[in-house]
Amino acid sequence: MARAKKVPRLAVLRWLKGLMIRWQYNGSRRYFSRHPDHVAVCWNGLTGSRRAFMAGARDAGAARLFAELAPLPGRITLDPRGVNAENSLPRERGFYEDWAMAQGQRDWQGWRDLGRGMVARPSRRADVGQGGGEALDGSGPFLFCPLQVPDDSQVRLFSGWCGDMPGFIAALAKATGALPEGWHLRVKEHPSARQSLGPALSRAATDAGGRMVVDNTTDTFAQLAASQAVVTLNSSVGLQAFFHDKPVIVVGQAFFAIPGLVHPVPSQDALNAAFTRPEALGFDADFRDRFMSYLAEVYYPSDRLDPGELARKLAEARQVASLGASGA
Repeated sequence: MARAKKVPRLAVLRWLKGLMIRWQYNGSRRYFSRHPDHVAVCWNGLTGSRRAFMAGARDAGAARLFAELAPLPGRITLDPRGVNAENSLPRERGFYEDWAMAQGQRDWQGWRDLGRGMVARPSRRADVGQGGGEALDGSGPFLFCPLQVPDDSQVRLFSGWCGDMPGFIAALAKATGALPEGWHLRVKEHPSARQSLGPALSRAATDAGGRMVVDNTTDTFAQLAASQAVVTLNSSVGLQAFFHDKPVIVVGQAFFAIPGLVHPVPSQDALNAAFTRPEALGFDADFRDRFMSYLAEVYYPSDRLDPGELARKLAEARQVASLGASGA
């Protein structure tokens, strides 16, 4: 219920919704108890009926696979634990360094080939486009923040200390005042967002003393490429900024919010401090190479899944289910 997209206000409707969730959970648990060799698969699975379905499968001891679009072109997510900030990817640098060491001497730049397939998402809104970069000429140094869909599960569940999209925008407005003279923050709304953030962004730009520029016209990747660094809550564009060798500030919860890959900020003060010296933001290029190579070669299978890749993912799912059943 806590993760429901809409929680009814009336007590009787909340009771009915709770009853529906119980039915869904119990039905799933009964099914997988009777079919322990079956694998539960769902898209996303963070909220709603699919969350209840996967919870029932988990408690019956079944193997599970959560599916989602990957932030890399031509790839998908198939994870036995969850997607986005709940995925199974280790958050420790040592894991990726150990994996890379086991590979021996080799070229670590192959992951960059995937970046050639990246294009900005087509817009569903007349007031948000993917036009040319004329507005960037002579704009001066800037940070770029691609906003996300306000009611997306990434924002609702994993915003961290900001709380939500209005909280994130307010935090950006406060931090923008700390930018050095001549710098500004460029912000762009998500092209798929049905809800316009125009009023909130106008207030934030005023609070920022005009140093926050809302540019809904220029192509997302053109703004990213021209920026000195990217600021994100937990958008996939933060990961895609690696292809442009940009420093990234991560405010919310993201699976790639690992020091060295990006610059995680756990508070408003930390965000302000990062904006105070944007020219000093950096990253560990070698760590990024190994991290991205692991994503490209191991974690994200092709969206044209072959039998070998599927068998490997099913084996991972069954291993995780077995560990859960044993209490590990």
